[in-house]
Parts: sequence; C-alpha cells; structure tokens
Amino acid sequence: MPASSGSDSTQRPSDALPMAMPAVILALTQITGWGAVGVLPVLAKTISTEFGSSLSAVFLGTSAMFVAMGIAAPWTGRAFIRFGTRQVMAAGAALIGLGLCLLALSPNLSLFWGSWALTGVAGAMFLTTSAYAYIAEYAEDRARSLIGTLMLVTGLASSVFWPITTFLDNVIGWRGVVLVYAGIMSLIVCPVVWVGLPATSSPADKAARQNGQRKGPAFVLLVAAIALNTFVTFGVEAMGIQLLQAMGMDLTGAVAVASLLGVFKVGGRVVDLLGGQRWDGLSTAIVSGSMIPIGLGAIWIGGAGYLSVGGYLLLFGVGSGAFAVARATMPLVFFQKADYTAAMATIALPMNLITAMAPPILAALMAGIGAQGVFAALGVLSISAFLILLQLNRMRRSMAND
Repeated sequence: MPASSGSDSTQRPSDALPMAMPAVILALTQITGWGAVGVLPVLAKTISTEFGSSLSAVFLGTSAMFVAMGIAAPWTGRAFIRFGTRQVMAAGAALIGLGLCLLALSPNLSLFWGSWALTGVAGAMFLTTSAYAYIAEYAEDRARSLIGTLMLVTGLASSVFWPITTFLDNVIGWRGVVLVYAGIMSLIVCPVVWVGLPATSSPADKAARQNGQRKGPAFVLLVAAIALNTFVTFGVEAMGIQLLQAMGMDLTGAVAVASLLGVFKVGGRVVDLLGGQRWDGLSTAIVSGSMIPIGLGAIWIGGAGYLSVGGYLLLFGVGSGAFAVARATMPLVFFQKADYTAAMATIALPMNLITAMAPPILAALMAGIGAQGVFAALGVLSISAFLILLQLNRMRRSMAND
C-alpha cells in the first residue's frame, strides 16, 4: 500500500510545519549553491591567463560539471528514494564544498577539469532538481506554484554573486574566492539543509513507477524543446560577459548588463505567477519561448547600443526567466506528480549533456563568426524550440480530445 495513504511517519504541510520556512531555506541555499558554482563567467579570463590556456579550455570546466551532473542524475534520482531527498541534498552541499576546494588548489587544467566533474556529481545531488523533488514530496498539490516561487528567488543567483565574485577576485584572487565559497557550502549550507528541512518520505512504489514512464513522441519533443532553449539561455549566461565585451563594452559595463539580466529573469518568473491556476507549464513555455528569439534579434540587429541592449534585457531576460520556470513545471503537464522526480532525473541526462556543450561551442563560434553571429545562431535555435513547443501544444490538445 502506498505510504501516502496511511502512513503517519511523514506529516504534511497542512498539519505540520508550514511550507514557508523550508521554502526560505531552499531559496537561500539554492542561490548560494548556484552562485558558488557559477563563477567562471567572471573568473575565466583570469584563470586562462594563469594557466596559459584558451578561454574555451577554461570553460570546459563548466562542461565537465554539467556532463557529470547529467550522468549522475539517474543515480541521484534513485538515491532520493532510498535515502531521502534532504539527506542527499545535505551530502551534495558538502561535496560541492570539497569539489570547490580541490578546484582552488588545482595546479593545472587536468585537475581543474576533474574538480569540476566532482562538483557536477555533487550538483546533481544538491542543485535544482533535488530542490524540486523535495518540494514535490513535501508540498504535494502546491508543488507547481512553489517551484515557480523558488525559481523567482533563485534567479537572483548570478545578480547577487557576480558582483561579489568580481570584488573578491580583486581582493583575494580567484583561488581565494573559490575557497571562500567552498567553506560556505560545507560549513554553512550543508548543516542548514540537514537541520532546517523537515524529513520527507519517499514511497517505495515510486521506484516501481520509474520504469513505467511514458517515453513516447511527447517526451522526446519535451526534451528537445527544453534542451534547445537551455542551451541558448545557459550559453548566454555563461558567455554573456565575453559576448558583450566582444561587442565593445568594457568589463564593468558587461558585468553590469549581465547582472541586470538576472534581475529581468526574476521578472520573467513573475509571468508564471501572474498566470496563476489559469496557466500550466506548457502555456508559460509558449509565451516565454516567443520572447527569447525576439530579444536575441534585438541585440543581433542593434549591437551594443542602449536601445538594443534594453530590448535584449527586457525580452530575452523576461523570456528566459519565465522559460526557466516552464522547464521545471512542464513535466507536470505530462507526468503524474508522483512520477515527477523520476521524470526530471530522466530529462536531466540529455539536458545536461547538451548544456555542457554550450560554453565551449559558443566560445569557438565567437572566435569564428563574432559576437553578433553567435546571437544570430542562438536566435535560430530558440525559434526551433518555439516551433517544437507549438507542436507539443497541438499534441496536448489532441490527447485531451481522445
């Protein structure tokens, strides 16, 4: 018998702790986690100079992290069920700290990449998917709205941490910055997650349902749309500072625009909240998916001018922020809530592998066709994603009529 039907071992939000405190803990720790592992856009040039390597070689560290994160995702999905989401998240936070510590001590690129791979395994245990899995287990019917709210806040990670990272880099150097973040993850975030989050149960029947998920055409299209737009949005986040510098901005201006982009992404998350119960994840994806290529087109046509940058911030920023919510909530349109963790773990593997390719590919493209050419190529990919989303919507209507 499913544990949810008669077990008293896990209290629900309605008769136990309110969701407010776990939501605050998740928000703060996820902001910190993504801020800690998202340092390369600011530090990459300094690191490449020290190692005497190309910029694309340094960004292979991010690729190693996401490849490892994707490969580890199915394993962590099973670990959530066996050991509990909170326990796995706490261990992941500590392991991120270890990975960052090794990163700060890396004497060469080989160990640098290996440290990022370890950080990626830890990220699969702690970052994003694990937080959503915890919410799906603990909040149940409120999961979709709380996932959107969590993303609304965690979208500030780059806006908060990039200026801090820039400042600390000037004071203690890139290795010192990474060591500080390692200490925060291991000594603060890990115990906060372990002590602050209430335990949740993981019914054993979830494990049986993992193998019963429907992986038909709708699933393939869902993965394709998510992967394409994730490549675009993460690629811009990872390489945005370098792209803007290549278009003539100085470092201070490029960091400011990239940080503002994070603020506008938060505005995009409001789009989903405004939709309320009238919209589902796919509706949000279609609206936001139409904004992303228009925003890219603005900066492609206008370059680094004030109007084009403003249009880029507004349209691409809001669109990519709203799509980030949709990326997390679209699976709820096609999967039962009880299957959400397994579905997200399944999607994470191809998504993270494709995401890992973004920084080195964009760095190579920028060297070959220039920054505006890169924005044009990203626009083509985002248009393709939008067309796939429209096809998914047609399929959903067809299934509803059957």
